[in-house]
Amino acid sequence: MFTMNPIDTSIIISTYNSTLWLEKVLHGYNNQTYKSFEIVIADDGSDEETLKLIKKVQKEVFYSIIHVWHEDNGFQKSRILNRAIDRCNTRYIIMSDGDCIPRADFVDVHVKYREEGFFLSGGYFMLPMNISKLMSIIDIYKGNCFNLKWLKENGLKSSFKNNKLTASGFKEWFLNNITPTNASWNGHNASGWKKDIIAINGFDERMQYGGQDRELGERLFNYGLKSKQIRYSSICVHLDHPRGYKTKKSIDRNLSIRAITKKESKIWTDFGIINNDSSN
Repeated sequence: MFTMNPIDTSIIISTYNSTLWLEKVLHGYNNQTYKSFEIVIADDGSDEETLKLIKKVQKEVFYSIIHVWHEDNGFQKSRILNRAIDRCNTRYIIMSDGDCIPRADFVDVHVKYREEGFFLSGGYFMLPMNISKLMSIIDIYKGNCFNLKWLKENGLKSSFKNNKLTASGFKEWFLNNITPTNASWNGHNASGWKKDIIAINGFDERMQYGGQDRELGERLFNYGLKSKQIRYSSICVHLDHPRGYKTKKSIDRNLSIRAITKKESKIWTDFGIINNDSSN
């Protein structure tokens, strides 16, 4: 019988009315080589189907699931993420999304590279819609969604980005170091110490879709943290979906908040985990 070690890592998974994708993601975490973690689902107002799925999956996986939910009030991801952060029971937090399936070593990589004074910045590999739908839970346990041969047989096109799925050893190290992508906080694949996230008061809840994760990372930098690039080491595949919540208004507002964070070297937000608006 498998005996679980005491958990030392919390994984926050954001979701909203996407049970087909969330089920695949949760089984991806059941396939991890590193097993001392809990899952905290940050649910931005999903209907009853998500709760039913979570109860079903909880009986099928080895890890515990904490379901953090609030009523649907439009895109309020920052708010529910702050509630999820507060519910995490460990000192270290990995954040990802309910449409990102982790490779079997995903958690292991974050645990391996975590270090005081740093946060970790990973990326994702985008899958087209046809493969996103085709992929079964059996394919996830077999690792087919990370197998370039299988993916190409099912329509994936050749691209430099395919190196994310195949890089290892020196090539992995080299690509992590030469990538032009900033080692920023990316909500689909990033991790850090809970005390550091609490110290900057979490996410700015004024921010809706478009850069709220980056703004949190910018305040972590202002707080004195550095980041490590693990884009080619910590791999998750991103299942395709429409993005109806993306609006010019939300993008513009978020850019203005980020501009103030940068100009004033802000560490703290007054619209975060504490000192929240009374409507929260």
